[in-house]
Amino acid sequence: MVTIESTGITDIGKRRKNNEDSMLLDDEQRLYVVADGMGGHQAGEVASKLVVETIRHYMKQFKDGGKTEELDDSDETLSREANRLLAGINMANNVVYNVSHIKNTYSGMGSTVSAVYFTNKTLISANVGDSPIYLVRNGNIELLSTTHNQFSEMVALDPAMAMQISPEFKHILTRAIGTKKSVKADICEIRYFKEDILVISSDGLSNKISQEEILDVINKERPDKACRSLVDLANKRGGDDNITVITLNLN
Repeated sequence: MVTIESTGITDIGKRRKNNEDSMLLDDEQRLYVVADGMGGHQAGEVASKLVVETIRHYMKQFKDGGKTEELDDSDETLSREANRLLAGINMANNVVYNVSHIKNTYSGMGSTVSAVYFTNKTLISANVGDSPIYLVRNGNIELLSTTHNQFSEMVALDPAMAMQISPEFKHILTRAIGTKKSVKADICEIRYFKEDILVISSDGLSNKISQEEILDVINKERPDKACRSLVDLANKRGGDDNITVITLNLN
């Protein structure tokens, strides 16, 4: 089994009054999450924290040998661990949705979620929204997550039409945690290898820095310095949003 060197930074950026991003680095569970909240009156901050804490608590019950029941509607094409991660995301959706209907100031709040969980042999990545998960392997970088926003989904349907979308509409989410009673996360499970690197971020980073630039920084610098350099670069380019990045180096 590999060891995981985890590093993460979350930064308010240059334009926002609050940091609505939340992150989880749980080396004991080998569970790592980024959530980018949305909603007024600090509701986005509340939503992202609820997402992170709900998933952490749900997954921990299995590790601690608790009596948490498996879902009745588990996907037979996925591993038990992948189904558990999906169940944790679904539970987070229920929690955020219910809280948003209890308190008026939280009405309409929501969040993205991008999570990576390691089993003995595989890594499982799951996401809702547009917070990317990258895999760096053998000098290359690829996107493991699926981007749920208007621009990305239109590119898949009609690339020419997608280029005509006004900039202010490009990043509108088509899926989010807590905005509806149910949500569908995208998930993948693959083998991991020593020297793999995972990068999880909010779009405050990915909207300012290309995949190739992320790869360049990751390859040149140690994990803690790489995280700092990426955040500093996003801020240098405007820092319009909160910025969060986690790096996971497998040794």
